[in-house]
Amino acid sequence: MTAQQFTGILAAVVTPLTADGSAVDAEGIRRQADHIIGGGIHGLVPGGSTGEFTTLSLDERKQVAELYVEAADGRVPVVAGTGALSTAQTVELSVHAEKAGAAAVMIVPPFYDAPSFDELLAHFGAVSDAIDIPVMYYNIPSVSGVSLTPEQLAQLARQTAVTCYKDTGGDYVWLSTVQQEHAADITALNGWDTLTFAALANGARAGVWGAASFIPQLAAELYDAVAVRRDLAAGRELWARIFPICQFLESHNYCAGIKAGVDLVGVSAGPTRLPVLPLAPPYRAELRDLLIAAGVAVADANVAA
Repeated sequence: MTAQQFTGILAAVVTPLTADGSAVDAEGIRRQADHIIGGGIHGLVPGGSTGEFTTLSLDERKQVAELYVEAADGRVPVVAGTGALSTAQTVELSVHAEKAGAAAVMIVPPFYDAPSFDELLAHFGAVSDAIDIPVMYYNIPSVSGVSLTPEQLAQLARQTAVTCYKDTGGDYVWLSTVQQEHAADITALNGWDTLTFAALANGARAGVWGAASFIPQLAAELYDAVAVRRDLAAGRELWARIFPICQFLESHNYCAGIKAGVDLVGVSAGPTRLPVLPLAPPYRAELRDLLIAAGVAVADANVAA
């Protein structure tokens, strides 16, 4: 798989859990995959921030990757999140993801002792030596503590198996600089919800988007309008419906918001895991109203549930 094949909207997916939160819900994963792919979304990204990966054991992370690949059943590519605090665990998860059938892996830099650029090159180099599928760099400086320059990001791609990156930095100028000056080295995928329209209009080939898990049709329609048909007028109309939802999600715990969203549209994924608390009832009601205003069918009648 090459970087050019990452086009469209890839849903950053949740990790469905059983009612008590103690185990991964395999049937819930199948339910998520069918709903998202059925809505026209072009790929799945399990095991990232939206998937609460920091609360999962190593075995659970492997299980989630396997189950999403199985549930996708070749309909769309699966990019497995395999970032970990150590290079050894990152390699272990990445090798497993490749064997499970993932099309690529997404790796966030180790996020406790933020590595230097030389250490980052060694870290991603070790993964690149261990697998034969592409690596997506997960740029999220607010969490990882790693802030690369556009030139460093391009160098990382030239020296390792990194072919693209998910940008969850929220800096549109930085994203645009990479798009305009380093497209030959690395492909930009937007990962900051409220910048989706701007990134696609500026030529981003793809986006990794948590809200696509519960508004897949709207997300797919936006991509088609802006990136495929280049109909900015239609895109603006869609974006006017979508933007308030994205703005809401960025104002609350993101995992809790996405899990509330999938529940509201009838594809419940169970609770969040502590320390993340469920979205409070008043906020859940607000999200429900935003979905209705956007024309999304809501299955949940009891907003305080």
